[in-house]
This record gives sequence, structure tokens and C-alpha cells, in this order.
Amino acid sequence: MATNLADLKQGQKPNNPIAAFSSFMDKLKPQLALALPKHLTADRMARLALTAFSTTPKLQECDPKSIAASIMTAGQLGLEPGVNGAGFLVPYGRTCTFVPGWKGLVDLVSRSGRGTVFTGVIFRDQEYTYTDGARRDLVIHNETDLDDPSDITHAYAIGWVKDAAMPIIELWRVTKIQKHRDKYNKQGNKHYSFRDWEMYARKIPLLQVLKYMPCSVEVQNAIAISDAAERGKGAVIEGNCVIVGDDISTDEKSESGVDQQQIEQKQPTTIPQQTRAQEAVHHDAETGEINDPVGGQQQGDGAPTFADAHAAVRSGDLDLARDIARSLPDQQRQQIEAAIANLSGDQQQQDASVRGRGRQRSQGGLGLE
Repeated sequence: MATNLADLKQGQKPNNPIAAFSSFMDKLKPQLALALPKHLTADRMARLALTAFSTTPKLQECDPKSIAASIMTAGQLGLEPGVNGAGFLVPYGRTCTFVPGWKGLVDLVSRSGRGTVFTGVIFRDQEYTYTDGARRDLVIHNETDLDDPSDITHAYAIGWVKDAAMPIIELWRVTKIQKHRDKYNKQGNKHYSFRDWEMYARKIPLLQVLKYMPCSVEVQNAIAISDAAERGKGAVIEGNCVIVGDDISTDEKSESGVDQQQIEQKQPTTIPQQTRAQEAVHHDAETGEINDPVGGQQQGDGAPTFADAHAAVRSGDLDLARDIARSLPDQQRQQIEAAIANLSGDQQQQDASVRGRGRQRSQGGLGLE
């Protein structure tokens, strides 16, 4: 019997799941192309998805639409999943989510041109000197032949802001990183840190350093996507904002015993935008990551919300968006202001282009006279 996408969705074992998934991605290439930055192509991202699908058995148990959504998220950030540690397609039960790696975050900071960052680990046989305060410095005195993640004692990150006099340094003990994970982890031993501990350990102090770095919209979105994945939530990028969704289920069936994929089967076979959250993201003052807000988007009974400000930006009512943003938490306000600035810049370029064409027509008319 021929393999088809319905077999893949219904959890039946097809004759060739890789061929079925390849066909599924081919149909979605036009939608991928609309969302990708110029340096990435739909063909390239589809090949990366197929490579991950064919080499990761657990991904073959995921809903194909969630894999496609994760590829879309990676593309919007300008990161290639599975390439040089930039990011990873991580299966949680039947749901796939994209997790930016520390190398992806480092790359995004470098692209901004406003600073550079690096992160590393210290093994148990290495000696180091760490100085905090006005003259921050970290020196590791000897190399190591150890490479087992269980031998890591510390992870660190260093950031250099362009034209700044001193670096930003964060040094975390492994025990502190583990406590941080346990505080936010809702996935148990299915959390991605159990698959790649060193990647996770490097990324946590890096996220803390990024709190003090000038961050582009792409870096802010990558931080929000990473935090959502850590807390076991879905997330989607809309414009310049990240909308965090509901908890990702790691079980094949819901609590009612109904197969979740049978429910999803009723949805159209397009790249899902995922469930919009009833919450907006903001930074945790202690860790630098983005955590659950108090009260979600609701600022009070009848008060304008982050979603209202976002809708105003998308409709072009920038004055209303600014008014709403003033009453929002700092992180939400900054996201709205960044979206307004980008939209205003695009409009100014368009206006300048129109004025330029008008002057050319006027000068041409005078010349003819």
C-alpha cells in the first residue's frame, strides 16, 4: 500500500516515512519561502528538516506539522537547525520544538555588529582565576584532556560590547545551572539538557550575559524561543514579537485518553502558527531569561494588553500602540517600541523614495520648458 501523509498523522507505520515526510515538506516550500530571510532558501531548510527526520527516530514519531513549524521558527531567526550547533529540532513526545544552541546565539550577536560573545566550560582538572568588580577578568591556567560532560565543574560566558572598556563575565557552577534547570523544567528527564548537557550548561550563563548586551530583535526573539522550549511551551514569531503558547504535551495521548494527533488531523495541512499565549514574555531579573509574567497579558480589568499593542502596530496605528506600550511591563514595552521603530524606518524610506521620484519629475518638466 502506498505511503501517504495520512498514515504519518494517524501514527500508523508507513512503508517509507522518510519519503512521506519529504513529500509533505515539498508541499510547504512556498509557505517557507515567504518567511525566510534572504540568505536561506526553502529548499535548504526542507533538506535540513529531512536530514534531521531521517537521522532522529524520535522525530519520526512527531506530528509533521510541528516539525514544519519548528523549521519556520529557525528560518525566521536565520539559524539552520543541525548545522554547527546553531540550533536543534527537539522531539517532546509527538511535538517537535526548535531550540537555539549557544553557537546560534553567539552568531546572532556577531551579526548585529554591536558586540561579541563567547561561552565555554571548565573541567575538574583545570585551574582558573576569576576577578569580579571594576576589573573583571577570567583566566584559565591549563588545558585539559577531559571531554566528558560529567567532568564539567563550571560554565562561563564573556561579552564584549563594542567600544566598551571592560568585558561582561558570568561564571556559574554546575550545581547552580542544575538548580536553574530544575526550577523551570516542566519536562522531567525529557528536557533537552539531558540530551546535551554541555550545550545547555554553556547557554545558561550566556543568556545572563546577553541581558547586559545590546541585542537585536533576532537575539531577543531567540532568547524568548529558548526560554519557551526550556519551560516546555510552544512559541511562534509574529512580526518582531514572540508569542508563547500552551504547554507542550510529552504524552502520546491526552488526559482524556483521546489521541492528540486525531484532533490535529482536523486542522488544515499548513504550517501552524501554534496557539497564541495568554501571556507575554519578560526577563527574569535573577537569571536573565524570560519567565512567566505576573497575570499574563492582562494588565487589569479592561486594560489594554500586549496583544492590543501588537494589533495596533500591525494595523498601522502607531500612536495607539505607543499609548498602550506605556502601561506595559518593560520587556513588552521594549518589544512594541522595537516593532514601531522598524515600521517607522520602513515608512521613512518609502516616503524618501516617493519624494525623490517627485523631484525627478519636477526637474524633468523644467528642463523641457
